[in-house]
Amino acid sequence: MYIGDMDGFGISLAIGAFRAIAFVCDILTFPVYVLLQRPWRVRSLSRRVKAIPVTSDTRSITYRTLDNPSDCHIQMVRNQVDTMAKMLEYCTKKYANKKCLGTRQIKAEEDEVQPNGRVFKKYVMGDYMWKTFAEVNVLATHFGRGIRELGNKPKENIVIFAETRAEWMIAAQGLFKQNIPVVTIYATLGDEAIAHGINETEVTTVITSYDLMPKFKKILAKTPKVKTLIYMEDQLKQLENSGYKDGVNIVTFSDVLKKGSESKIENTMPSPNDVAIIMYTSGSTGVPKGVILLHTNLIATLKAFSDAVIIYDDDCLIGYLPLAHVFELLVESVCLCMGISIGYSTPLTMIDSSSKIKKGTKGDASVLHPTCMTSVPLILDRISKGVQEKVSKGSALSKAIFKFAYDYKVMWSRRGYSTPLVDKIVFSKVRNMLGGRVRLILSGGAPLSPETHEQINTCLCVNVIQGYGLTETTSCATIMDAHDRTFGRVGGPATACDIRLVNWEEGHYRITDKPYPRGEIVIGGDNISVGYYKLPDKSKEDFLESDGKRWFKTGDICEIQTDGVVKIIDRKKDLVKLQAGEYVSLGKVETELKTCPIVDNICIYGDSTKQYCVALLVPNQQQLQELALKKGIAANSSFEDLCILPDIEKAVLQELAEHGKKSKLEKFEIPAAVKLCTEVWSPDMGLVTAAFKLKRKDIQERYQHEINRMYAS
Repeated sequence: MYIGDMDGFGISLAIGAFRAIAFVCDILTFPVYVLLQRPWRVRSLSRRVKAIPVTSDTRSITYRTLDNPSDCHIQMVRNQVDTMAKMLEYCTKKYANKKCLGTRQIKAEEDEVQPNGRVFKKYVMGDYMWKTFAEVNVLATHFGRGIRELGNKPKENIVIFAETRAEWMIAAQGLFKQNIPVVTIYATLGDEAIAHGINETEVTTVITSYDLMPKFKKILAKTPKVKTLIYMEDQLKQLENSGYKDGVNIVTFSDVLKKGSESKIENTMPSPNDVAIIMYTSGSTGVPKGVILLHTNLIATLKAFSDAVIIYDDDCLIGYLPLAHVFELLVESVCLCMGISIGYSTPLTMIDSSSKIKKGTKGDASVLHPTCMTSVPLILDRISKGVQEKVSKGSALSKAIFKFAYDYKVMWSRRGYSTPLVDKIVFSKVRNMLGGRVRLILSGGAPLSPETHEQINTCLCVNVIQGYGLTETTSCATIMDAHDRTFGRVGGPATACDIRLVNWEEGHYRITDKPYPRGEIVIGGDNISVGYYKLPDKSKEDFLESDGKRWFKTGDICEIQTDGVVKIIDRKKDLVKLQAGEYVSLGKVETELKTCPIVDNICIYGDSTKQYCVALLVPNQQQLQELALKKGIAANSSFEDLCILPDIEKAVLQELAEHGKKSKLEKFEIPAAVKLCTEVWSPDMGLVTAAFKLKRKDIQERYQHEINRMYAS
């Protein structure tokens, strides 16, 4: 007892000493920081009004940005860059010899024996191999011509079904040059959904990769029109050609390039109103829908993104999210447009501790040293929890120092200051996980919780810019201002579009609400899709023409605050009315509870005939075992055994209730029963989309028996 008190006393003494040193440093350096950092300007830029209402009536109010076009935007207009094909030509002239696309060399694959005797395959990797903008342009031209030599004609759809890599971008740019629409299908979709996209778009040629080729041994039986399979080669392995349907021509990516280099076929440049992409969303409900995006839609978003981000000459993006997702495709296209190098990676090789990286060797980020990256909230939540776990394993003193440094940085950040010394001394280790140079993370796909947003900003010493958009709006609707220092909001309207708020009477959201107008978001501008492929009725239902613009009804509910910034607060499909008449926003509750350390993923379910909601929860293994230890419940049990114990369920429910209270959730919003799921929800399982959004209908179907059990109990 005495020793413990001394330990506590010693830690208090040490922290007291740090406080005293920090206080003295603050007094001595304050004038310098004031002059160099100009915090009043930082605060003023953060608070400035970003958008204003331009029209209103009794049912709706429309907001427009106050931002001016960037130099990149102006140059694109001056140079008449109005298609993706012209975009590549434009940036090749501007940045011909600059590094453009980089691929990490894989030298070998070796067996690595684990302490428990299991053997894992690990890569021995080299440096990044780069292609310049001029080389990428030549390869894209050759690929487009090679595709024509294989018999594909302009305006005839071709599918790209592959993981994110340099060849994906080269193939897409080559097809744009021949006015061939690119049909994108997520690499993580199931066979039925893949066959649906291929058959609906009537393609005869599919571009895929070595890793995904085995899927086609089954898929080709369901896709009778496919006559040619082009695959991007593996760095180490040769394809075994047997087992594929007779009569299907299997061609390597290199062979297509070779054919194109010898071809005399000219480019068939598209017009702005030609179809660039038919993007199959892995929608959170029902069969994937093909969203038709014209060149003019993509260019509108390119301009808007270039207006929103501050870019430097030595910037470098690490590309790893699916290029079949409109968000990643457009961010990478903006990088090309602004002369930024893109180094490709995968979640299996990104950091030093990634599963395919040989022990003692470096992950992609440590070799590439990127300055920019894209992410989705689920990945940022995991990074945030990873930091928390690492800190929690440290000594009591190191935890206390980390907490002091964290609180200290947050306090000064809110006043408009940066803290370079604290960043270097305390947070550099966390920052080095991603190569040590990342300064900008663009987050999209779903709302990011304010807690995760602030923690990532603080611990990784980066600026997380959150945006909001949908495939139907070419990933563009709102973007956080680069100077905005608030959390939990998705920014003001982008320069490409207007944001209209429309009353939703059923959910009691109205533009007359106080303190801020609320309603359904309807987006209008040049970035709006022409509709869904071969779904005219659905297109009529979700899209409309008004005020000389095309508009899309999102189904998302937001409030627009006094500075013109949007905060997503609900979704029509996520709203459930319980038996007692209370409305529960499932998405809102999930966003709050996802920040609870015990939660890796969570789906809230509400039955309108019941008085409470329930939760399907994927627990964090380490946190669950620590909770079992703390509660003295079957400490030696496996993770799977812990998940079925009623006492553990009760303990997890208690953790959720406490976290929900802290997050200011109402009592009826906190789940009254929980089912702990041992399997991680991945896009491969069909329970989440490629952007890791929950597929509620599929989750409900899979766990219906458990949902019934929870309500019965």
